Amino acid sequence: MRVITGTARGTNLKAPDGLLTRPTADRVKQALFNVIQYEIAGDVLDLFAGSGQLGIEALSRGARQAVFVDERADAIAVIRENLRRTHLAERAEVVRCDYQTYLSRCRKSFRLIFLDPPYAEKYLENAIKRISEIDILAEGGIIIAERPLGKPLDEQLAGLERSKDYIYGKTIITLFRRAKEDL
Repeated sequence: MRVITGTARGTNLKAPDGLLTRPTADRVKQALFNVIQYEIAGDVLDLFAGSGQLGIEALSRGARQAVFVDERADAIAVIRENLRRTHLAERAEVVRCDYQTYLSRCRKSFRLIFLDPPYAEKYLENAIKRISEIDILAEGGIIIAERPLGKPLDEQLAGLERSKDYIYGKTIITLFRRAKEDL
């Protein structure tokens, strides 16, 4: 696992030991960032950060700042180490707590929100619903949701427009955009 391009290009990243973290495959990450490459700006939220690789890739490609959230101590330690390796720590905030607690306290808005939670849980659906309720997605912002093939997501969510599904092997990336206000 490595940073694909940008200021930290080629830097190898660590992942937490064990099977609790499932890093996004480099080929999926490359394809994802090809899709959003012209939309990387402003602040980024990596909500189920794991190793921090998605937020770090966004920082390397020009995002202003990133917030990394994970509830596991080993993941937080790896994120900090990866930020140190990439020299991106000064543009990052690392928060140890569960996603629900973070979202309940969040007062910032984000241009990009990465959601790559454990596949077997309902975290993805719950996080998207909560994000749509608390309005933390900036105007022009995108939620990038990763899930396994065969795991459905609601087509309609208040305040969000489902953009497109991208299928890479057994992985689906779904983009949600902030709904345009009615004039």
